[in-house]
Amino acid sequence: MRRAMFLYRLPPMPFDFVMEERNRRDVRGWFKRFQSGNFNVKDAPRSGRPITEKVDEIMEIIEQDRHISSHEIGKQLNIDHKTVLNHLQKAGYKKKLDVWVPHDLTVKNLMDRFSICESLLKRNDIEPFLKRLIIGDEKWITYDNNVRKRSWTKRNEVPQTVTKPKLTPRKVMLSVWWDYKGIVHYELLPSGQTIDSNLYCQQLERLRQAIEKTRPELINRKGVVFHHDNARPHVSIATRQKLRELGWEVLMHPPYSPDLAPSDYHLFRSLQNSLNGTKLASREACENHLSQFFAQKSHKFYSDGIMVLPQRWQKVVEQNGTYLIS
Repeated sequence: MRRAMFLYRLPPMPFDFVMEERNRRDVRGWFKRFQSGNFNVKDAPRSGRPITEKVDEIMEIIEQDRHISSHEIGKQLNIDHKTVLNHLQKAGYKKKLDVWVPHDLTVKNLMDRFSICESLLKRNDIEPFLKRLIIGDEKWITYDNNVRKRSWTKRNEVPQTVTKPKLTPRKVMLSVWWDYKGIVHYELLPSGQTIDSNLYCQQLERLRQAIEKTRPELINRKGVVFHHDNARPHVSIATRQKLRELGWEVLMHPPYSPDLAPSDYHLFRSLQNSLNGTKLASREACENHLSQFFAQKSHKFYSDGIMVLPQRWQKVVEQNGTYLIS
């Protein structure tokens, strides 16, 4: 006769009983340690990788070289690169792509940017002049503005294609002048033509006529404060003579500073966004696009681009002349 087998499920041990048993084991362990003559109360080292005590060294290495990898830091300090990553993440570090800047600024460049911005800030505080400011600049407008886009593609499907821009794209140069109210005057040069001193002086004369029609208060009472960058046609002897004839005050602009030129950081950036992915079949199509773009922008758009200048000057001063990343 087979003996019946029964499985009995024991009831769980009471919590108090379990804790009491653990305490007894701890007491027995300490008693054995002291009995053997070991009176060290610190826990013995455990097996496995120790917790790193080199956080300060990791931060020092990062401050010296922001491009170094976690693997390289790990090799230098003889710790796992994952440990390095954990400490960097806790300290708020995250690897990002470097931002392109237009020029490697020298000490003199930095000092020029600092001193000019500080001077403009003080002057604007004493006598606000931004509503008298006329901004001038040039930009190449390309006919084909292909851009790569991300598209949904199945795992085994061929990606979407886009034609790469040609090395010598069809393009025309735009010259534009604007203020806090909007566009004052602009010209689209003949295909392939660029700016020289002679042409620039002719443009300034046509700009004067446009200002007399659309901004007569600047001609009659307040006077124009004129801003352009340091391109060669802008700083030539002929151009400086023409500006003296016009009686316009030329605003100081530090070299290699597109981050302080409203056309570069504001107007042209928005214009390029409107052109991305656009194909202009002809010069007429280009003119229509520009006309619509300028007309559709509100008064606030133009005002924002110029009235933000004091904030940008202040940031340059606070950063000791370094570029604004925006």
